[in-house]
Amino acid sequence: MITPLDIENKKFSKQLMNGYSVDEVDDFLDEVTVDYTKNYKEVMKLKKEISEISASLEHYKAIEETLQNTLVMAQTTAEDVKNVAKQKADQIISEAKNSAEKELESLKSELSTLNKEKDEIKKQFDIYKAKMESLLISQLELLKDMNK
Repeated sequence: MITPLDIENKKFSKQLMNGYSVDEVDDFLDEVTVDYTKNYKEVMKLKKEISEISASLEHYKAIEETLQNTLVMAQTTAEDVKNVAKQKADQIISEAKNSAEKELESLKSELSTLNKEKDEIKKQFDIYKAKMESLLISQLELLKDMNK
């Protein structure tokens, strides 16, 4: 393959009359043309490959950016879902505590009412017992009077 230095250093032998040898110049130009054509085709092929590789690189960069955006969106969505779930859990716990407190108050109230009813029944029983004792004592007195 001819290098630029070969072209620069190429010396043609001079003929006395016409200057350089036409055959040598033509042969050299043919060599230069062949090498230049070969180099030109190779350069074009490499430019095409570079273009294709650049297009592929851009394609993969776009895919990478899309994946990064998707990952960020997925992380954000996961955080949002986690936060919403925590809020719902906190709300459920709060509602359960409120419900339990209301139920406890209701049960305390019912217990208080039942205790009052028990005390009232106990009083009535004591009154009834006292009346029965009094009745029995009076009946016993009558029987004693009758026996006399």
